[in-house]
Amino acid sequence: MPTLRPYTPTDAPACLVLFDANVPRYFAPRERQDFANYLLHPDRSHDYRVIEHNGDVVACGGLALDNENTAAFCWGMVDSTRHRQGFGSLLSHARLAHARTLGAQRVTLSTSQHTQGFYAGLGFAVTRIVPDGHGPGLDAVEMALELAPR
Repeated sequence: MPTLRPYTPTDAPACLVLFDANVPRYFAPRERQDFANYLLHPDRSHDYRVIEHNGDVVACGGLALDNENTAAFCWGMVDSTRHRQGFGSLLSHARLAHARTLGAQRVTLSTSQHTQGFYAGLGFAVTRIVPDGHGPGLDAVEMALELAPR
């Protein structure tokens, strides 16, 4: 059974392995250093989560509060050998629940054309597309989801 838990600094190497396994289809190689720096932030355990399954970190992703009404998904990924096994949905639903507890009324994200359909299935709508915005062949697809009031 998968376990969703807060990120700890000891998870950084496993998260970087997940990143590397998703290059170049889902992330541009040049983004790796930005992700590594993100993982070093001292408060990361408050806003970043990992999913463990059978002792392995199989997914990770964060949520940042942009302002009192808007939160943003950040650095979400699933082990490329475990796509379509429900880990991305588990992680996304957990981040949406966290956004609601923070009082967010809207959640945004920037993804690529390769995962746009996954997020559309969760109710996100495209707000803008920037061709090659994440790198050559990786469009930046900006999406948003309005959260229903409680």
